[in-house]
Amino acid sequence: MSGAAVVLGMTFLLAPAALAQQALTWQETKARFEAANPTLRAAQLSVDESRAQEITAYLRPNPEFTFATDGTQLTPFEGAWRPFSGTQFSGSLSYLHERQHKRELRRESAQKATSVTQSQLADQERTLLFSLRNAFVQTLQAKAVLALAHENLTYYDQVLTLSRERKQAGDIAQVDLDRLEVQRVQYETDIQTATVNLRTAKIQLLALLNDRTPVERFDITGPFDFQERLMPLQELRAAALDARPDLRAAIQSEDKAKTDRRLAMANGSTDPIFSAWVTHNPSFNNPFDNNTIGASVSIPLRIFDRNQGEKARTEVEMRRTERLRAATEAQVFSDVDSAYVALSGNLALLASYKARYLAQAGRVRDTISFSYQRGGASLLDFLQAQQDYRSVQLNYLNLIGAYLTSGSQLNLAVGREIIQ
Repeated sequence: MSGAAVVLGMTFLLAPAALAQQALTWQETKARFEAANPTLRAAQLSVDESRAQEITAYLRPNPEFTFATDGTQLTPFEGAWRPFSGTQFSGSLSYLHERQHKRELRRESAQKATSVTQSQLADQERTLLFSLRNAFVQTLQAKAVLALAHENLTYYDQVLTLSRERKQAGDIAQVDLDRLEVQRVQYETDIQTATVNLRTAKIQLLALLNDRTPVERFDITGPFDFQERLMPLQELRAAALDARPDLRAAIQSEDKAKTDRRLAMANGSTDPIFSAWVTHNPSFNNPFDNNTIGASVSIPLRIFDRNQGEKARTEVEMRRTERLRAATEAQVFSDVDSAYVALSGNLALLASYKARYLAQAGRVRDTISFSYQRGGASLLDFLQAQQDYRSVQLNYLNLIGAYLTSGSQLNLAVGREIIQ
């Protein structure tokens, strides 16, 4: 064989492997999501916008420059027209001085607004990660169900092979073999349904990752199992109080409201305007008075407090954010308790399945199958044992999926990953 033929043959053999993508773990999937999800990336820009507002909040007032002229001659005087001989020129500079630390309070309020925005971004990421985790779990569950469907079909095909041999030997009737052949369609249906569910779950996961990889080339991997131990409820509550970004945002909003209240009080104070000017007036008889300087201070008279409404609004806002913080804290406890109860229920069922029902269903199926092949059990008993085994195994996989979904709900409630 020529060298070119060898290279060509190796290319065809390696092509499927080159097209296949390495299965992603949960951490790799999460990293891709954080880097590529358009909703999350758009939300991250809101933090940059808030930081830009900090710059605006700390800007100083611009000074004002005024140039004025007066006294220009419009008509001749004593037969001579010298329009600028008596013109007065004056330039002035004024500056508004902000009292009561208004600039500092504006910057502090803007900085706290940025902190709130960052916490809201973390809360949005928490919610999106919950959706991502659910899609990841659904994909793992669909893979497990598909593997179980293939396993059941393989086992049933072995039974069919033995049954055909028994039919040839005259040990069973044709109608019994036909009934067995007809039952095979159920296992084929399970495979097709599981295949569709797996592709659908992958499509949802790819959409969250903003990935255009074909479904056939995309795959994930991870443990599809459950942990028998669970953290105590009080520890989960304490962890949620520390980690929940929406509660942190509520606390920060309450603190920002206090700063806004101080700013409203400061904005109610009067700000003086300092001015200075230089004047050139050649109309004075005293030649040393042609160029003069002057200064002034302008202080608004606070006969009317034009900031009453803002003071009242910020006072109400302080009380509102305090109540919202209390409501959010109550919601945190409710979320943790609800997720904990659901997860505990799933764990109780899973423990029973793992300790008893899985092994029992397997023993019953194998025993009835062995007995049926030797004429010691009826066809109805055999089909029922097959159905029971299939149902128990499928229920167990669905329970694991429900456990992992409840675990995702608990992670969402706590604000960090408790169930990996």
